[in-house]
Amino acid sequence: MPRPSLLAGPNSASSNLGLGGLPTEKGGYAMAAVARAAAQRTSKVRRVLLTVLSANLILSVAKIVIGTATGTSSVQADGIHSIFDCAANLAGIVGITLSSRPADDDHPYGHAKFETIASLVIGLMLLVAAFEVGSGAIAVLSSGQATTQPSALSLGIMVGTLVVNLLCTAYERRMGKLLGSSILGADSKHTLSDALVTISVIVGLIFVNLGFPIADPIATLIVTVAIFFTAFEVLRDVNKTFSDSARIKPELLRTTAQEVAGVVQCHDIRTRGMESEVYVDMHVLVDPQMSIGRAHEIAARVEEKVQERFPQVCEVMVHLEPATAEELRCPLLVDGLADDPYGRGEA
Repeated sequence: MPRPSLLAGPNSASSNLGLGGLPTEKGGYAMAAVARAAAQRTSKVRRVLLTVLSANLILSVAKIVIGTATGTSSVQADGIHSIFDCAANLAGIVGITLSSRPADDDHPYGHAKFETIASLVIGLMLLVAAFEVGSGAIAVLSSGQATTQPSALSLGIMVGTLVVNLLCTAYERRMGKLLGSSILGADSKHTLSDALVTISVIVGLIFVNLGFPIADPIATLIVTVAIFFTAFEVLRDVNKTFSDSARIKPELLRTTAQEVAGVVQCHDIRTRGMESEVYVDMHVLVDPQMSIGRAHEIAARVEEKVQERFPQVCEVMVHLEPATAEELRCPLLVDGLADDPYGRGEA
């Protein structure tokens, strides 16, 4: 029969209150530190997106102008495709701005999932871009008339575009991993898709110069498949967050919690959330003869240790339970509790 459990967590009243219900200095500093770190992360992510947006705007205008002036339809089409990158950057900026808003009565867990929603928009834009690029190539193949008119200027623009796209992709991917941002990860894949399209245009231009105009739409179809796979990866990551997939292996969290002196056993461990913002809840069993004050200290130490070892964890909810034979998953662990009824030892 389940027993009532004591709850302790960073957002609970007990986690930041000392004896007598007074706020602890440590709890206040910890909350302030978390808020500062979140604000700094948001600022850095926004700066990256603005940098990439500026580059994409310049590339879009250059490709559309040069493609129109030289009559190179593939370059012009690639410039239109780059507009999707700008839209994705804007979606990311809006998403990260909304996600940085503090928790309120309507959103007690904060607004972080707006970042995931922005990633979803980027994934859908990738699908639209793939359809746009692929349908154009199919139309050319169906008509049997390739209209690409290459020039040295258009080829030079496309090579320069490819270099910038690859640099932006590497920059976003590195910062995405550093900041644990799903938006930057998704947008780096979108930028990479633009680089793949650019490669197809360059290959098409080269082969058209060699007398194979049909190479342009064929190369574009190959890249279309790559864009579809990129969209699938982005949407799969979004689904992990929306479906509350486990983010950390329970075995790792169990080992961490049971390193704290006074913890007899730990089970029913669950994780969810974004890759960079994980919520954890677990059941921690302690000596049933232990005082509430001592049990709370152990719960607080478990929270601290988990967050020290896993920086992506933003909240740990510890459910305290008595380590009775009824509650223990392994009754043999009951032996020896009487030797240390208050869980004394090094935490």
